[in-house]
Amino acid sequence: MITDTAQPDRPQRPRRRTADSVKADVSQLPLAPINPLPPAQQRRAIRVFHTGVEELRDAGGPVTRLNLIPKWLKLVTGGLFPDAVVATSPQAGRDILGRTDAFVEKTLLHDQMRHLLGCNLFDLPHDRWLPRRRALQPVFTKQRVLEFAGHMAQAAETVTDGWPDGSRVDLDAECRRLTLRALGRSVLGLNLDERAEEIATPMRVAMEYLAHRITRPVRAPVWLPTPARRRARAAAATLRQLADDVLRACRADPGRDAPLVHALIAARDPATGQALSDDDICNELIVFMLAGHDTTATALAYALWALGRHPDLQRRVEAEVAAIGSREFTSEDVPRLGYTVQVLHEALRMCPPAAATSREAKRDIEVDGYRLKAGTIVSFGIDAVQRDPALWEHPLAFDPDRFSPDNAAGRDRWQFLPFGAGPRSCIGDHFAMLEATLALATIIRRVEIQSERSDFPIAVPFTTVAAEPIPARIRRRTA
Repeated sequence: MITDTAQPDRPQRPRRRTADSVKADVSQLPLAPINPLPPAQQRRAIRVFHTGVEELRDAGGPVTRLNLIPKWLKLVTGGLFPDAVVATSPQAGRDILGRTDAFVEKTLLHDQMRHLLGCNLFDLPHDRWLPRRRALQPVFTKQRVLEFAGHMAQAAETVTDGWPDGSRVDLDAECRRLTLRALGRSVLGLNLDERAEEIATPMRVAMEYLAHRITRPVRAPVWLPTPARRRARAAAATLRQLADDVLRACRADPGRDAPLVHALIAARDPATGQALSDDDICNELIVFMLAGHDTTATALAYALWALGRHPDLQRRVEAEVAAIGSREFTSEDVPRLGYTVQVLHEALRMCPPAAATSREAKRDIEVDGYRLKAGTIVSFGIDAVQRDPALWEHPLAFDPDRFSPDNAAGRDRWQFLPFGAGPRSCIGDHFAMLEATLALATIIRRVEIQSERSDFPIAVPFTTVAAEPIPARIRRRTA
């Protein structure tokens, strides 16, 4: 078990205003304090979205202003660069993510993503996002996603069938294979088994390019054909061609087994009746492939690795799934898989799909007692909040019982945000949880996992992924 370490004292934030003073002028609030770390250390930390944000939090407090730009560059550009703030408290999450577009908007990351991958629900600015969200919301209700996740248990069975007793597997690679198989069969109507690398490599190239762009203080203009940009555009073209092929096939064959694609074709904005264009649908398919493959695979791999480190916890999951019987799991079984869901929640706490998210303040706003000036770029550290020793007892220990109904009751909603929160929370959260629950239950019913490494190394090229192979020994369960 990983144990938590002592944390340094943190600067104290101003006392929150009372309800009677909420209407006071935001201009009377202090600016967030400058982070005391040297600028070079701040620049290194902000490029590491998980541990780096914790480093900035521990040095500067839950809301801290960064000094990322060298003085000479500020002088040369005449103040071109906006303030940058890192926030890592539940109240800050509420103040940032719970805002409407009149106060905060998407940032440079999302501009860069639109240039590379097109306009989609993740990267659209608010005025264009709202009708897209209205059109897509009915597609991702709890009831509708049951249609999309039907093949997840089957995919988990076929993948685990290929694990001989006593074999050694890479949990990360196997979970990626599993989610890609389920994505292809249940969503796109394709067999992606033999095209796995064709899909995975462009995804990785595109995401690493975007992450690299947003963490550099000085960037080449978007029109400059750098080698990295040429590779990223080629990767994006590969993904777009796949999405276009799928869409064309579904339009030609309305009976094709690709429920998400057909749902996107049928989607209409309830306010206007407007359908999505083919470009719109392809853009959404691309971002869904990126999000639905990477994030679910990593959460599942982390959960399996943790269970492989804690046999007592794995036995609790095995007993729960065994009680359902030997038939294939369906979505109707999820209410009986309460502890399995708790395991996934704890995996998502320790390894959230997005380590951080960012917004731009469109006007002066309050964030946890401080004033952020209009134009400030504020990054909210989801990973840092979910591992904060001020919020969680023994935060680096894997303990699914944190999420039992009794222990979760009364917890601040804004300290556990694996799928974001507020108006622009992840639209596919129900789909991801359903997929991961059915997969985890299926795998643990069929095999015992024995993890061979004591840590789960994390990298954040864009979303959170395993930085290295996660080896485990497989023991097949007997009936």
